[in-house]
Amino acid sequence: MVHLSFVYKEPQVQRFNSKRRSAIAQSAAGFTLAALSMVGASAWAQTSPANNAVSTWPNKPIRFIVPFASGGANDLLARAAAEGATKALGQPVVIDNKPGAGGTLGTMLGIKSAPDGYTFLISAAGVISNTIIKKSSPYKDNELVPVVMIGLAPSIIVTSAKSKHQNLKDFIENAKQGQGAHFATAGTGSTPHFVAEMMNMKYGTKFIPVPYKSGSESSTAVMGGQVEGTSEASIVSLPHIQPGGKFKALATTWTKRMSAAPDLPTTAELGYPEVQIAHWAGVHAPVGVPPEIMDKMAAAVDAAMKNPAIAERLKGMGIEPVGGTRASFNDFVNAERIKLAAIVRASGMKED
Repeated sequence: MVHLSFVYKEPQVQRFNSKRRSAIAQSAAGFTLAALSMVGASAWAQTSPANNAVSTWPNKPIRFIVPFASGGANDLLARAAAEGATKALGQPVVIDNKPGAGGTLGTMLGIKSAPDGYTFLISAAGVISNTIIKKSSPYKDNELVPVVMIGLAPSIIVTSAKSKHQNLKDFIENAKQGQGAHFATAGTGSTPHFVAEMMNMKYGTKFIPVPYKSGSESSTAVMGGQVEGTSEASIVSLPHIQPGGKFKALATTWTKRMSAAPDLPTTAELGYPEVQIAHWAGVHAPVGVPPEIMDKMAAAVDAAMKNPAIAERLKGMGIEPVGGTRASFNDFVNAERIKLAAIVRASGMKED
């Protein structure tokens, strides 16, 4: 007989030793603390002073520094933008004209202002060209942040109403002959100066830039026949190109015909597409303004430029409303910087 012997074995049950249990407890506690910390951080972020400043902006008046005297294209554009932005934002946007040193005085005030979203600079081409041309420029490109384009005043190439030149081609062909022709500017790096150099570089003219202290002085020189011509902002030129006026308009230097002078062709239409520039105005902010605030300001100015009453008023003065976004203005500024820098290098343009 065979005897079978069975030995009962207790099932193996995994047991944690005391060290293992302690490690798990500590891990769980750590996870709980981390989660609580994240919740607390989120709650703090939502109620932090910086966040509150953004969410409640604006809760007091906003200042637009205009680095030029009142009455010019930049001032008019600034006032139109301020009018529309006031309605959109629910707080007054006030104009503070700070002319001086070719716009540098007001620009420096804008750069040095607190980055709290309550002071903005009304910028022009000088914020780009000054740092390219002037070694003595007191500021650098990265000290201002593009916010939004306001609008532009196309430049109009003009000669005296008594001039023998009937069109832009005659004007350009004449400037290729002999010693060339004198072209009035509002100083080194001004829009008329760039127009002259664009024609010299791209179309073989020999225009000699003659600097004056202002656009009004250079215009007077053209009317009096002291120089062959100039290219001045639409707001300055339009009153003088009407029938019986002292200017003969040859072309506008922007990409589209002007609303106020639809019969005046563009340089591109006449076969000179490389002559393209305008007197523009935009909004720049000092470094450090929260992006959310800049987005709100950009949206407010864009809405102002799309307001039919404001837009029609500007167009009647020869100013084209633009508006847009932060991104579109940033792209414009970067493209202008590249274009103008190339002209400065090629022409040897230097500060006075």
